[in-house]
Amino acid sequence: MHAITIPEPGGPEALVWDEVPDPVPGEGEVLVEVAASAVNRADVLQRQGFYNPPPGASPYPGLECSGRIAALGPGVSGWAVGDEVCALLAGGGYAEKVAVPAGQLLPVPEGVDLVRAAALPEVACTVWSNVFMVSHLRPGETLLVHGGSSGIGTMAIQLAKAVGATVAVTAGSAQKLARCAELGADILINYREQDFVAEIGKATDGAGADVILDNMGAKYLDRNVQSLAVNGRLAIIGMQGGVKGELNIGALLGKRAAISATSLRARPLGEKAAIVAAVREHVWPLLAAGQVRPVVDRELPMSDAAAAHRVVEDSGHVGKVLLVTG
Repeated sequence: MHAITIPEPGGPEALVWDEVPDPVPGEGEVLVEVAASAVNRADVLQRQGFYNPPPGASPYPGLECSGRIAALGPGVSGWAVGDEVCALLAGGGYAEKVAVPAGQLLPVPEGVDLVRAAALPEVACTVWSNVFMVSHLRPGETLLVHGGSSGIGTMAIQLAKAVGATVAVTAGSAQKLARCAELGADILINYREQDFVAEIGKATDGAGADVILDNMGAKYLDRNVQSLAVNGRLAIIGMQGGVKGELNIGALLGKRAAISATSLRARPLGEKAAIVAAVREHVWPLLAAGQVRPVVDRELPMSDAAAAHRVVEDSGHVGKVLLVTG
């Protein structure tokens, strides 16, 4: 088969479409013939040499895919060769085939085509686990999403609206904010021109956001705490704004607030399987009903992964950029 390899870390040109050995599904795994994968920021970091796959994972980038089951490994039940699926991966999605633990498989949702289903696993699992399983967003609460036009952001907007929350987003242009509004965002903040702390305060009559989903890390830490409501929850899922910040514990105590920080890729298989099962139970019916949909900016050939990485690094896209094998 062919896969995107990274002989040496570097820019987008470091991604090489090359012939590699076929993966063999082990105990509890299935072999998926990949139709599409999606580009995530983690893939960019891996290409640059800053985010190695966890032990035992495929060396090729790609944290999600869609496709058809080509073979079942020992001990797998409940799936059959030919099933159309999408999957959460620890790596290996940028390839024609990938071996996947069966607990990380999801059926392609009703009403979603096979290729576009590749845009779902990573964002659905990230948002559901952080916003709902950890931060317990409830109907009537306010969620602030940084990077509202990203893949994570577009999914967070839709899921929060589906449960009856008010959604605030930050984004860097009027065009991106307009797309967020189309998905249901209520409070639109241009972070290049507005102070999100002040805007959240105005929009909530000084109460603040009950839950904040943050991809920036250190750069936004203090202002995120300022923006939290009493009993608010800050969920940090990225470090685009740095890894070390100063925390005002007095402000956190005064609000009886909580901060969580999670990653998905290196979690144990059992934890991933539990998240995937929760997504199948809670998110998949919303997709089937048309209340939530994948947001795809563009589809590019997987062999041209370098072009897809340039799009993502330029941050001109809304939603996900897909890599298609066909």
